[in-house]
Amino acid sequence: MADKTSKVKENVSGKYYVDENCIGCTACVGDAPDNFAMNASGTNAYVYEQPENDAQEEACKGAMGTCPVDAIGDDGE
Repeated sequence: MADKTSKVKENVSGKYYVDENCIGCTACVGDAPDNFAMNASGTNAYVYEQPENDAQEEACKGAMGTCPVDAIGDDGE
């Protein structure tokens, strides 16, 4: 389970976030490219835009399910 006290700095504020457990596998970027991106060094993903519609919300939920290290949370602020 993701830890909102260890969010990566690149996340925008809001419900979804990526924490420091991210291994940079890019699965979330593939599942929800409108919301997740990789940082410049490619070491971790981050949320660059919170979901704005039902399709993006479902994509973010899907990304949470495919993350191999449970680094995506949906309890952020």
